[in-house]
Amino acid sequence: MAPTLRTVARRMGLVPLAGSLESAVRWVAVSELEDPTPFLEGSELVLTTGMRLSDDFSGYVSRLVDRGVAGLGFGVGLTHEQVPGALVEAAKSAGLPLVEVPRETPFIAVGKMVSEHLAAEQYDEITRAFAAQGRLTRAALKPEGMHAVIDRLAREVGGWAVLLDESGEVRHASPGARTQWLVAELARLREGSHDRSQSQAGERWPASISISGPDEHVVVQPLGGGPRPRGFFAVGAAGAFSPVTHTVINAAGSLLTLAVEQGTTQREAERRVRSAVLTLLLAGHVDQAATVVGPLGIRLPGEPVVVLAAAGEALDELEPLAFAARCGQQAIAIVAQDTPVTGRVGVSGPCQYADLRSALDQALRALGAATDKPVRFAELAGQGLLALIDAADAQAFSATLLAPLTMYGSRADLIESLRAYLDSNGHWDAAAQRLGVHRHTLRYRMRRVAELLGRDLDDPGVRAELWIALETARRTG
Repeated sequence: MAPTLRTVARRMGLVPLAGSLESAVRWVAVSELEDPTPFLEGSELVLTTGMRLSDDFSGYVSRLVDRGVAGLGFGVGLTHEQVPGALVEAAKSAGLPLVEVPRETPFIAVGKMVSEHLAAEQYDEITRAFAAQGRLTRAALKPEGMHAVIDRLAREVGGWAVLLDESGEVRHASPGARTQWLVAELARLREGSHDRSQSQAGERWPASISISGPDEHVVVQPLGGGPRPRGFFAVGAAGAFSPVTHTVINAAGSLLTLAVEQGTTQREAERRVRSAVLTLLLAGHVDQAATVVGPLGIRLPGEPVVVLAAAGEALDELEPLAFAARCGQQAIAIVAQDTPVTGRVGVSGPCQYADLRSALDQALRALGAATDKPVRFAELAGQGLLALIDAADAQAFSATLLAPLTMYGSRADLIESLRAYLDSNGHWDAAAQRLGVHRHTLRYRMRRVAELLGRDLDDPGVRAELWIALETARRTG
């Protein structure tokens, strides 16, 4: 804390003449200019001998007051034997603190005194910050770990502290913490951050967020080194946080982040083990997989099981259900067949571990058709053969096979005639009646189709391929 003008006056033998002496002195500026304000920031004690000042001091005093100086020190014994009465009256009228600096008191001595006081205050702040960091570190080494750090932090700031997980749920709170308000406010901030990230790619969560009100000051910081926070902590107090308090808060954030990252490293190691176990299961080595997971406390669900497939980022949501692991870009889970599932997930049919590979294929195909809710392979299979074919592959196949017809001048007649012919199972009369043309006209068109495609329309395999191509074009067109 900077010394007050009263402290400076007492220690340097300055004589108060006007104004309050309770203002903080953050620096000493010596100037003989009529207008020194362009070179001032505010809160300085301005020292002058008045050698360039006129007898009308009102403008000079007014400029200093507008700049927000801590006070004016007038040195006597050089230009003036005493402080001019007009200056004293102007200072009293404007509310400018004014002190007399005796001749035997060098201006530089006043500056050194303020500088030494500020340095001592800074050293004391650093000492207190180091002591607080030591107490936080000792708290982090306790069995309670992160919870002990939160409790210690609350005592250090004289307020409260809260630890939250990455979803915003409270994991631990010190007494008196405003958890309900904090959770609601954090949800609002996280929603705003998500909206910004949609419009500005790569934008990260802010390093710190301050929420200040008339009766409380709160700081929220994310935990984790990546763009996605792995948790949050918040600290609140009735008064504004000092620089020392901010240092203590940042130290607590570093300790909490270290604990989170250590837990993340352990979790990633477990996930790599589960991915290796999934590889063993898919290869049919069920006994070896069970041998690996046993000592780790991981249990495989009893048969029959169901395989779930989801996007890779959904692994966190699948892990609580049962055995879950990464498989390429997807998150895969093996669960009991009656496990409830939500979200965009592909679900296989029930299977034994010996048929796990086939079940995984089913789950991945179902995932391809899923939108915002689970899709079961049994439901997908009931939609017909085309539902089981990759959409992009089917469109490419259709476009290539039908290209000779789509590029032909009267392609609409040929394509519609081919569709009617196939839908009528090759019966000329039924197809011609559906189209409203003579059967000889239809025969001519089919000969033209066969010539353009270079295919035998009497071949069942050719008919099947053409039907798939036409149906795909209809669904995507």
